[in-house]
Amino acid sequence: MTAPAVPATTEATGDPPPARRRLTPRKLLNTILWYLAAIILALFIAVPIYLIFVSATTPADATYDYPKSVIPVGIATDNMEKFVTASGVVDAFWRSIVAGIITVVLALGIGAPAGYALARYVFRGRDGYRLVVLSTRAFPIVILSIPLAVMYRNIGIYDTVWGVALMHTALALPFAVLITSSVFVSIPRELEEAAQTLGCSPARAFLRVSLPLALPGLTAAAIFTWVLSWNDVFAAAVLTLRNPTLPARILTSLTQASLPWQFAAAFVMLVPSLIVIFVIRRYLLGLWGRVVK
Repeated sequence: MTAPAVPATTEATGDPPPARRRLTPRKLLNTILWYLAAIILALFIAVPIYLIFVSATTPADATYDYPKSVIPVGIATDNMEKFVTASGVVDAFWRSIVAGIITVVLALGIGAPAGYALARYVFRGRDGYRLVVLSTRAFPIVILSIPLAVMYRNIGIYDTVWGVALMHTALALPFAVLITSSVFVSIPRELEEAAQTLGCSPARAFLRVSLPLALPGLTAAAIFTWVLSWNDVFAAAVLTLRNPTLPARILTSLTQASLPWQFAAAFVMLVPSLIVIFVIRRYLLGLWGRVVK
């Protein structure tokens, strides 16, 4: 009689090698569809950005050529120079930066404690409060624009960066509350209780335990808030006159601006958002890695 076959073992552990997964036609089809969907989504986002870049860096004389070249022959900066040197553009750019920073600080400073309270404490009307917070976005800004502008004039913050930042905070606050609430719900409360049993106060337990775990979600909320503030046009156009933000400045100049100037404006509007997203994205992925570990 022959001895039964013994499966081959790995040299490191002495265990039998894991069985290879058989790739069935169904799994192969699902994998192909997932990759195809990812490629289509990436192209849907990347192609408009690329075309705006090509149009913005095309020489002004070639902007009106037809058919347009998808591959740039050369990169020219004359369109960008005309846009940057236009009256009020640089000042409007910095006003947008300042308004975005103030909006992020206020939205997270108010929304994070509110989201933490919704996640950690049970009180009467909690679900109703969530609906009320979300329902504030049901009122279009068009209806509120004129009364809001009159109120801003009465209290002296019309045509100021602070006025625009407060409006952007009101727009971003519902989402900041709901996002941070979902983040803190996913963090077990027992971790804070364990820290308190080891001598931490409730505030210190939050700062040492919950806050580091919540940083990826808070960072995502910050990205959303920044993009909302940077891209807002209507509220900034209504609440500013002589000191507009960059989107409002571009909007008031579109009817008189040339096509190369418009392409340059679109590219300048894209660049800061892309920089913020990619910089914070690296930080966000690093935070997720630490949390998983």
